[in-house]
Amino acid sequence: MNRDATFDLPATPGEWGWASLRTANHLRRRLQYPLLGIAGLLVLWWWGGWAIANNPDTMAFASFAPGPTLTAFWDIVSSGQVWSPIESSLHRVGFGLLYAILIGVPLGVMIGYFNVLRETTHVPFQFLRMISPLAWMPIAVLAFATWDAAIVFLIAIAAVWPITYATAHGVQRIDPMWLKVGNNLGANPYHTLRYIVMPAIAQDVFAGIRLAVGVAWIVLVPAEYLGVTSGLGYAINDARDTLEYDKLAAFVLVIGLIGYMLDAICVRLIRRSSYHAES
Repeated sequence: MNRDATFDLPATPGEWGWASLRTANHLRRRLQYPLLGIAGLLVLWWWGGWAIANNPDTMAFASFAPGPTLTAFWDIVSSGQVWSPIESSLHRVGFGLLYAILIGVPLGVMIGYFNVLRETTHVPFQFLRMISPLAWMPIAVLAFATWDAAIVFLIAIAAVWPITYATAHGVQRIDPMWLKVGNNLGANPYHTLRYIVMPAIAQDVFAGIRLAVGVAWIVLVPAEYLGVTSGLGYAINDARDTLEYDKLAAFVLVIGLIGYMLDAICVRLIRRSSYHAES
């Protein structure tokens, strides 16, 4: 038997207690400010609902208050009314973002790498970027055979610019020595792109996608007012037409929750793509 062998002894009750206390303190520090922010938002929401309900000019909209809204939220979730609109909206956003990524990432790489292309495209791209995506709505309706395709186009044209310019910024930040080392080691253009450029710009690309998700999610709702009979935007419009304001507010709450979750996923991807991320 090896005399130098060591054995892990089970933790004593005292050690378990200290570990649990440290975990609880860490969790409390992480949650105290988010919970404080949520509490503040709920107070403002309650105060706004109270002000609306006690104003004769706006009391018809008293259902926007937290109580009726949360009741309606539970109703649409438990009855399953919310899942079909969510599925339709995520389908449109997903395809719009996919097209934006397929266009924006290669375009951003070229703009970031080639100075002539960057200077040539700066003015026209900035001009197009400043046009509201919803301004393209009449053209989209005429150009595409279906309402769904028109909405996907509007989402894609809104999301492509953050991805393009974030990618270009990432390419411009690459250390030229990395490219020189790769060239000296015999890397061909594909290997340079695959093993040097893409890992180096991954965090910038995901940051651009995060911005694009926010823009796409904002554009989605008014775009779904347009001719379709499904989606969260349509559900809000339908609730407004039927004067179900509690249901309208409940769908607004759903939009906010899903948007927050999508953003959290993007933040997670950004952290995982960082060279400084903890393993």
